[in-house]
Amino acid sequence: MVNARTYPLWQQLAVMEGLPDEALPAVIKALCTPSRAFYGVDNRGEEWRKKAFAEALPALLRRTADPALREQLLQRAEDQQLADLAGQGVVTAADLPAILRTHRPTPGLVIGLARDPDQVDAAIGLLCHLHSNELERVVSEWNPHRYRPDAASFPPVPPALLDAVLEYALGPFARLLQNPSEHDGWEIAKHPDLGLPHDFGEGAPWSILATCPERWHALVEHPMLGMAVQHLLLDHAEVEARRNRTGWGGEHLTRAAQDDDPAERPEPGPALDSALLQACLPALCLPEMADLPKPSVTARHRLHRIAERVRNNPGLVDIAAEQLHAAADACVRRGRLLTRPRNDSARQTALTVAEDLARLSANPQHLARACAALTTLEQPTVVSSPPSPQMARVTEGTDVLSPVRLLEWHSQHRRVATLLALAGNPHTPRTAVTEALPALHPLELAWIGHQNDVPDWLRTAAAALAPADDNEAVLRLLTDEELDRHPDPGAVLQSWLNAPETEGLWTHREVYRAILNSRHHTLDHLRQLPADEVLDRTEPHLALPHLLALCGTQPERWNALLKALDYGPADEKITFGQLLDSIQAPAPEAASAV
Repeated sequence: MVNARTYPLWQQLAVMEGLPDEALPAVIKALCTPSRAFYGVDNRGEEWRKKAFAEALPALLRRTADPALREQLLQRAEDQQLADLAGQGVVTAADLPAILRTHRPTPGLVIGLARDPDQVDAAIGLLCHLHSNELERVVSEWNPHRYRPDAASFPPVPPALLDAVLEYALGPFARLLQNPSEHDGWEIAKHPDLGLPHDFGEGAPWSILATCPERWHALVEHPMLGMAVQHLLLDHAEVEARRNRTGWGGEHLTRAAQDDDPAERPEPGPALDSALLQACLPALCLPEMADLPKPSVTARHRLHRIAERVRNNPGLVDIAAEQLHAAADACVRRGRLLTRPRNDSARQTALTVAEDLARLSANPQHLARACAALTTLEQPTVVSSPPSPQMARVTEGTDVLSPVRLLEWHSQHRRVATLLALAGNPHTPRTAVTEALPALHPLELAWIGHQNDVPDWLRTAAAALAPADDNEAVLRLLTDEELDRHPDPGAVLQSWLNAPETEGLWTHREVYRAILNSRHHTLDHLRQLPADEVLDRTEPHLALPHLLALCGTQPERWNALLKALDYGPADEKITFGQLLDSIQAPAPEAASAV
């Protein structure tokens, strides 16, 4: 055991130039011996030891050649200090066996070793121990001055190391693409909400690939990694470039306005030039998903991902038109994507399918059926709430609260926007579009007239059906002062409850909030609201009087209330009226006992 107060002394001895070699074993043993007290490890003394050891370690490693002594030092060192010393050349590849006995390789250690050209191979040998996010750090943290805009240029990652990092990062994705029907990553057929495997996302493989755009032309032709690279480029290259341009504009908007005339600044080109797009065509239509099980799910996800790629890379329309049309037809046929929706979830899916076909399809029959599918969607309910004084000051003199803008407020214009996109497809029969117009909400018809890129024939047809006054198609929520002047305020509140569509989450919330805030609501109104909406309110006059009146002095009803309120987020939602009825009704076991 070493006296904790002597650690600074041993540290000073370790860094002395005149320290004889014969003293090294004793110095190293003192600095490597944990500080202990009669009750165990001395935490404060251990802090002193670690500080003294860290300060002495560079000098000790430079002087110590004995393998046993070096191993003792390396095994006590912290990961970050080992990485720093490897970058300084103090820790070398010869020390790796000793380090790996007690340390897991870190990105910093790989970087430190690879800074010496003679140790790049040793650094590459450590990559197999790193996770994908750690592989990304090897590339992203290579330049220690990356956050200093005025720093001088720094040597790039050695090509051999970058090649190895790419192979380790993209290898799992490449193997997943080779055998999609046998790979566990393709769980989309069992769990439709999961979507495509996470390898397609903006994870470590893309982050690493994004750092070397100069290699993209060669990587798309790589015999093993090429298909994975093509998928990632189509999904993320243009999105990343657009994000970077937006970020640049936000930071340097003032400077750019002072330096150059906007008219003189060239429009940035696409992230993928025509040659790269051409090279990525084998992966464009996700051939790996063509034969996956449960086609009603996989074909829909495949169609949507293809449409997203075309949206991000418009040049694909001219390069691969026939390929896109054939893939869209195959998805529709195999997945039966245009069958009549049977439930609310399928209706929302039909909207996405119609949007994607408007972008991809050249089949008039499919496009006509997509127009017809839009008519099966539930009508939106556009709600206008009384603006607060603060909102009124902000919106005064603007059209933010106009009926057409209210339609856009909660993306309720998505159906008519999809119909407009279908009308813009030259292969869509005009009659299919005009026959869908009568099924639209009056405000959706008015919305068409407010758009700039509408064909004249569609504008004329929509104007003939649009209401003369847009305000008549809006459900206007009244204040209590306005309800006071109405002969039957309760009937007005009931009309609000009857209006919202099934999937109108935000519309529902506005209506529920207006009813709960109104002094004209009755128990009959509250019974129709979700129990959560009533019980979550802190006002004591809403739920408490009705619960007290119903339960009274009957313990069994209070217990029934406790049981009724014991539900989780995944349980079926009940109304406040159903909650009250479940308390009042006798329990099944009690009824059978009587």
